[in-house]
Amino acid sequence: MNEWGVALIAAGSALAGSAVTGLFAFRAGTRQAEAARHAGDRQADAVLDTVRMTLAEQRAVRVLDLRRQTYVAFLDAAEAVLLSRRTGEGRAGDRADLHRALGAVALEGPPDVARAARSLVDALRGNRAPDDLEAARLVFVEAARAALDDAGPAA
Repeated sequence: MNEWGVALIAAGSALAGSAVTGLFAFRAGTRQAEAARHAGDRQADAVLDTVRMTLAEQRAVRVLDLRRQTYVAFLDAAEAVLLSRRTGEGRAGDRADLHRALGAVALEGPPDVARAARSLVDALRGNRAPDDLEAARLVFVEAARAALDDAGPAA
């Protein structure tokens, strides 16, 4: 073989080796890119799940806070009617405030709390003894506490 033949064989071997190496490098790069894309997708899904859980927890806290505020407003209105009953002094709108607060409790629920609130209002309407009124108030307070505990983040 002459020099040209050897040079052509060497050049062909170099080109073939480069092509095979390039093909393997291309396939490896493609696999790495695909793995990185899947890892990015998994990371994005994890971030979205975290955001969804955070928003759900924040919504639950807002609902719980609204319930708590509703129950406190009802208790305030009931206490105003109780006080006016005990002392004979009160505002003309105390009973109207109590009925508005009762409506809010009925909307916020749950049914056990709404029933306890209705029972307290019924007790305040009738000529019940102070001990009966206090017992009805305590039943409402316990029902409200149970509802807030059941709906809390630990539930």
